[in-house]
Amino acid sequence: MLTRAYRRPVPTGRRGRPPLRVPDGLALTQTIKHRDEHGRLLEIETRATIGVLVPRPATGHVERLNGVLRDRLGCLTRKTHAFAKLAETWDALLGLAVFEHNWLRPHPALRHPSGTPARRYDPYTPAMALGLTDHPWTWTEFLTMQVSISF
Repeated sequence: MLTRAYRRPVPTGRRGRPPLRVPDGLALTQTIKHRDEHGRLLEIETRATIGVLVPRPATGHVERLNGVLRDRLGCLTRKTHAFAKLAETWDALLGLAVFEHNWLRPHPALRHPSGTPARRYDPYTPAMALGLTDHPWTWTEFLTMQVSISF
């Protein structure tokens, strides 16, 4: 599925439809945990499934985001009524969920002490931490935002 989603046409200079190939820069590393019969971790094996092997993959941030998305999107859980069949539907759902995660939802780990005595902490989003905005957005603000496109 991953190779099918990321493949791109490679021009050959000949007539006809160009072959679809996975780009050279794409890499996928698989981490496998081997456990004994009591569930204790014996060893961790990493191997490259696509591309070159990443020497020390850090999957904490990715696993956290995967868990959050699985919790918030019904189409990512098994045996659900909120399934998505088309790639465009998946892209739209994931795009909105990631936008909400980074722009709308304050994260407790990023909170700052408040300057006002009425509240203890100010809400802080990842977009605020990166300096992209100065406040947590609302869905109304996102959906009514004016965008200027110049060509």
